[in-house]
Amino acid sequence: MAKAVVEGAQSIEGVKVELKYHVESQELLAFDAIAVGAPTYRHVMPLDFKNLFEEATSHGISLKGKIGAAFGSYGWSGEAPKLVLDIMQTKFDMQIIESPVVAKYIPNEAAIDECINLGKKLAETLMNSA
Repeated sequence: MAKAVVEGAQSIEGVKVELKYHVESQELLAFDAIAVGAPTYRHVMPLDFKNLFEEATSHGISLKGKIGAAFGSYGWSGEAPKLVLDIMQTKFDMQIIESPVVAKYIPNEAAIDECINLGKKLAETLMNSA
């Protein structure tokens, strides 16, 4: 799913994309847009993500105005991407571009296409706001 989001974002001219599997809270400042891939386990987002957001808050890191998106897979419930977007919007005042893309179990072709479109929308929103 992450690679599909990257593919979509890279299809927009002038957009530089960096795929990271782990970031420190200070690194968030370097990005104009952030897409988070969050799997759901037991109705919550992974603890690493929760810790990242809490650390960013405790260090006073401002993400205000940055563009945010989320996606993820799940087995039963699928709440994590929505929880991530909620935190991005309410705690960090980020500009959320749309509802998260979610896929049950292994993403099918339709979910991959949605991720590509999410990446395109993220990049287009970024380029239009510059």
